[in-house]
Amino acid sequence: MTVKVTERDDAHLSHETVGHGIHIWDVHQQDQLVGMFHDESDANRYKEELEALESRRDQ
Repeated sequence: MTVKVTERDDAHLSHETVGHGIHIWDVHQQDQLVGMFHDESDANRYKEELEALESRRDQ
C-alpha cells in the first residue's frame, strides 16, 4: 500500500488561508486523498494508522 503525507502548496489554498499562514497536510492512500490536517504530526499519525490497518488485513 502506498500512503503519503504532503504539504498542500499555496497554489491549492485560498488567499485567506495563505494570508493567515495556515498549512494543510494531505494524506493520500493509493493516490486518493483520504485526509486533510492542519498539523503534520496528526497527518503522520493517520498515515501510520492506515499502514497498520493494511498490514493487519494482509496477514
